[in-house]
Amino acid sequence: MAISRYNFTRRIPEGVSISNASFLIFRAASNGTIKTKNIVLEEGRRLDQLAGENYGDGAYWWVIAAASGIGWGLQVPAGTLVRIPVSLEAAIGVII
Repeated sequence: MAISRYNFTRRIPEGVSISNASFLIFRAASNGTIKTKNIVLEEGRRLDQLAGENYGDGAYWWVIAAASGIGWGLQVPAGTLVRIPVSLEAAIGVII
């Protein structure tokens, strides 16, 4: 039996739905509540790679997807504007 890549994804706090968490992070990134840096995704780059580079753990790809308004992180084409929260703690803090 195969192991899902989501087994290793950092969980959101109990009682918070993933859709609500994504919305809260997106709203905070959009209105400037959390500081983000913007990049244009290059060919061959993935959100888990960006999370690994910025947070030390690729499992936080979903935070970058949420901040960027991306619904499915594995199908992001080159040229997409991606917002990366500068502080992982601040991004997760908006959902607690």
